[in-house]
Amino acid sequence: MKVAIHTLGCKVNQYETAALETELRRRGHELVPFEDAADAYIVNTCTVTAVSDKKSRQMIRQARKRAPGAVVAVCGCYAQTAPEAVKALGVDLVAGTADRMGFLDDLERQCAERGEPPLVTVGDIMARRTFEPLTGGGLEGRTRAMLKVEDGCVNFCTYCVIPYARGPVRSLPLAAAAAEAGRLAGEGYREIVLTGIEISSWGQDFRDGTGFIDLVEAVCAAAPGCRVRLGSLEPRTVTEDFCRRCAALPNLCPHFHLSMQSGCDATLRRMNRKYDAARYEESVKLLRAFFHRPGITTDMIVGFPGETEEEFAQSLSFLRRCGFTAMHIFPYSRRTGTPAAGMPDQVPKGEKEARARRAAAVAAELEGAWLASWVGETLPVLFEEEKGGFWRGHAPNYTEVFAPGTALHNVEQRVRITGVRGTALVGERVEERGES
Repeated sequence: MKVAIHTLGCKVNQYETAALETELRRRGHELVPFEDAADAYIVNTCTVTAVSDKKSRQMIRQARKRAPGAVVAVCGCYAQTAPEAVKALGVDLVAGTADRMGFLDDLERQCAERGEPPLVTVGDIMARRTFEPLTGGGLEGRTRAMLKVEDGCVNFCTYCVIPYARGPVRSLPLAAAAAEAGRLAGEGYREIVLTGIEISSWGQDFRDGTGFIDLVEAVCAAAPGCRVRLGSLEPRTVTEDFCRRCAALPNLCPHFHLSMQSGCDATLRRMNRKYDAARYEESVKLLRAFFHRPGITTDMIVGFPGETEEEFAQSLSFLRRCGFTAMHIFPYSRRTGTPAAGMPDQVPKGEKEARARRAAAVAAELEGAWLASWVGETLPVLFEEEKGGFWRGHAPNYTEVFAPGTALHNVEQRVRITGVRGTALVGERVEERGES
């Protein structure tokens, strides 16, 4: 049968969709674009914000409208937390964030028995105690593969619904992660991204003393010819020992995404974050002490309940002290069932949007300075695709780079940076000028 998939949300969702695609092909099904006619449509949903919920509903409605006779199946975080709301949209199959292969079994049955009543298979995610291994990668034309090593979160930040959508921490065993990294390298991928819902928590469920840095070392050793890039880290992960061991890994990318959310201690306490601004800044300083000009990126939530203008100003000042290379700015999104949803002093929508614009202006200023500082320098770039007459790729520090050339897909070459284009760098390949 013909199957179309649309994915919303984070890298974990993207990884899980890749695993679904790989398995569908293995079962003999044909994947088609979501805009095309299909026998079945899968929407892999996200629920991190109210906007994510809305986008998920929009894509479900589009699928139903596009092909009224097709089977519409919905999985992912929004389906896990609001299965009845999803069912009410007229879908045929509702699953959550677990048992992906069982989800495909149910999809095949629904397609074979059209007209059957809607099937809702969402289980108690909090009862999950083991990691569900999935085979990612395997998609043609990709240079970068994601490797999901962890699922779940038990931090319970007061604004976040994801622990209720993903359940407790489950880790991919170290040997299995190393084997999967070796497999991806063998398939020709040149970069592997370690991803998960909260990868800093990797290994907590094993209770055997192993921690995330042990996993990083094992993956780097298993795929020595691949770049290894880390997903989002909890700031307390970054200790002197972590930095020393990471700096000894030649194929580890010097790019670190440290989840921040706020630079104000009072706001961090209301968010139930487990660090303060001083501890976060210590992590930034450690990374810059052990790595040469690392890319340090982050997320920020503005307009959290109770955030005063003074607290917001503290966060803006903190951004400048840390000197982030890129940022994602989010206005606080009220999520039903979370403690923050019932907190007093909710910030008005207009004020949240205004603060988001002010924070984005600071982020753009910092990113512009970071990009300009690379002009005249040379960076190794792994090229991914041709775009607008140039080849596009990323440096190890995750800066986007454009350079002219031909047939550079999945090729790493040194590029002398000559200028800035928007949020990317442009340059000339050193080899083109006869240099080595």
